[in-house]
Amino acid sequence: MTPQNITRLLERTPFVPFRLHLTNGQTFEVKHPDFVWVFRSRLELAVPAPEDARIKDRAEHISLLHTARIVELPVAA
Repeated sequence: MTPQNITRLLERTPFVPFRLHLTNGQTFEVKHPDFVWVFRSRLELAVPAPEDARIKDRAEHISLLHTARIVELPVAA
């Protein structure tokens, strides 16, 4: 996975949420483009707090090298 691949997904209009599948089996959902910072070799993903999505609970550091695939999530109607 390249930073350009992720950037294209984040800049789509309208934005389509997606799930990152890592090589170790972990998955992370990206529900808003502002929750991700793209670096050359990694992503910084803000994980919302369970009680309030406006508040971030923690950050996940995701290596692009270990991002196996990306799956689009259904968009709420």
